Formats: sequence, structure tokens, C-alpha cells
Amino acid sequence: MRFGAAVLRSYENRFAVEEVILDAGPADGELLVRIAGCGMCRTDLAVRRSAGRSPLPAVLGHEGAGVVVETGGPDTGLSVGDHVVLSFDSCGHCRNCMGAAPAYCDSFASLNLFGGRKENAARFTDAAGGELAPRWFGQSSFAEYAVVAARNAVRVDPALPVELLGPLGCGFLTGAGAVMNSFGVGPGDTIAVFGAGAVGLAAVMAATAAGAVTVAVDRHPERLALAERFGAIPLYAASGDLPDRIQRLTDGGAQYALDTTGSAQLINDALRALRPTGHLGLVARLHTALPLEPGALDRGRRISHICEGDAVPGLLIPRLTGLWQAGRFPFDQLIRTYPLADINEAERDCDAGRVVKPVLVP
Repeated sequence: MRFGAAVLRSYENRFAVEEVILDAGPADGELLVRIAGCGMCRTDLAVRRSAGRSPLPAVLGHEGAGVVVETGGPDTGLSVGDHVVLSFDSCGHCRNCMGAAPAYCDSFASLNLFGGRKENAARFTDAAGGELAPRWFGQSSFAEYAVVAARNAVRVDPALPVELLGPLGCGFLTGAGAVMNSFGVGPGDTIAVFGAGAVGLAAVMAATAAGAVTVAVDRHPERLALAERFGAIPLYAASGDLPDRIQRLTDGGAQYALDTTGSAQLINDALRALRPTGHLGLVARLHTALPLEPGALDRGRRISHICEGDAVPGLLIPRLTGLWQAGRFPFDQLIRTYPLADINEAERDCDAGRVVKPVLVP
């Protein structure tokens, strides 16, 4: 099978939309999905900064959504014509997967980042027969089609705009899941969200939907305006008294804080802004040491890393689409669509902060 896909051939080069070849249909337990839209996540772009770790050349993309066109075997639980959102890959049988924590799968890194399923490594080639890296996050969905394991495809209502739903499989899942799953935010709780990008704004929307008092911290006025539209109190990040201001706005300190920036300074600000027993969650990968200020974790305060919003995608994605249908999770307002052929323009706009969430439409 031949189709178009965006190939990244080196860490320095731009994407090139090329013809690629899938040499076999889906195996048992797999699906062939026609991609309707795929979000661009900063994890896709971070491949350039992790040179040598993620194998290239490759087709990236891990926020895909589309329509099932072929199933491998009778036991996928899905049918041709089903609309699906694709999420991260997991083994399905390790202790964490069995314990409803697939984001902490024992094989998460190998399946999603560093080579994928070895038995499928040679099934995906370029037009000249050159091997492409195995499926990125179990998808490689910067393409017209993707082969995925059925367990990381979530059926959604066909009345929904499937071309816009892909970011619910990672970026929006992460922010909303941190609020709903990791923290369990409820009415009257207080939360400070540091960074008003795609993940942070999804967290703001989820916190507002939960009835929380929410403070959003960012250095871009336009992002703060979005956060305010979604129900948060905006707070400019450059002010020197952030913890004190957050404590005043949250009546003595936030019960929860979510950092999406990876900034050591903001992480320490977030810890100081917490009330006793408060919980800080980190979702960004740290690239430097994180020195904590004395007393940062006193009085029951704690800090943890949150992967993929602690989500079981098959449970959280339908919950988010239900909130969207009720007008309480307006994620579509963060999206700008681009033709797949304009993937490099989408990357430039994402890097420059001109768009919150690019979605590529084949």
C-alpha cells in the first residue's frame, strides 16, 4: 500500500512529504486507520533536541484520529467505519498496564520513543525501499494512513469532528488528566497552572469544568487572555512576587499546582505557592538539575511527575468529548488546521508560539 507521509530524515532537516509503502495489512490485534487529522505536539519537535536517541528516518506524529478501514483479526473490538482517536502505545500485560496505569508501562520508552515493536520494524519503507523507523508512539500519524494496536485506539461518536479530535490522545489528555485523575480536582478546590500552552490550557478548561478556582501563569499576554476566557485568573509570570500573589488569590495557597514549563524557577515558585499538604505535578521533561529551595517540601507538600495525565485513554477521551459536547471543554478553540503539505509552516508557527495546537489534515 502506497500513501503520503511526512518523513523526517535527519535531526536538522525539515519534514518532507513523500510516498511511503506499507508492505502488509494489519496483523492480529491491529487496525489500519485513515487519518483525518493529527495534532502536532512538542514531543514530536523535541526529537530534534534528542539527536541519536529516536531512530531516523521516521514518520512522526502521535495525536492522530481517523476512520478504521481494515481490522486485523476478529478480536480488535472495533469495526471498519468506526471513528477513533489514537493514543500512546503500551504492552497491556505488565504490572502497571494491568493496574490501569498504561502511561507507566514497563515498555513505554521502547514502544513509543526508541524503536517500537521490533517484529514490525521492516514493514514501513520509503518509495525506494529504504527502511523507516518503527511506529512513533505506536502511530506515525503524520500520514494519510497509520497501523496501530487496537488497544490504543478509542472509538468516538461519529457525529463529532474527527479531524479535530487527535490532540485528545496526548496533549489535551495530559493537561485534563492531570486535573481530573492525578489531582482529582473538585468544586471549590484551588489550582495554579504554570504555562498556558496546549497542555496548560487543557488543564485550565478541565479545572473550570470541575468548579475549581484556577490561576494561570504565563509570560505571553495572548495566552493569558485565552486562559481568562476559559475561566482562569490570569497572572503574568514576570512578576517577582508570584507565590505571594497566588497565595492571596487562593486564600492561603493553592491545593494543587501544575507545571508545564520545566523551568526550575517556576517550579520553585509553584512549590512556594502551595498551601500545606499541597501537591505539585510536573509534566514537562526536565533538562537540568532541579535544586529545591530549603523548606520547599515542608508541611506535607509533595511533588510528582505526571505522564499522559495518569489516563486510561479509553476512559478519559470519551469523558472529554462529552464535556466538549456540553460546551464545558472547548478544546477546538485552541486548534488551527494545516494541510499535511504545510507541516513545516505548522512547526514554525508552533515554535514561535503563533498557534497553540496545530492539527495537520492529510
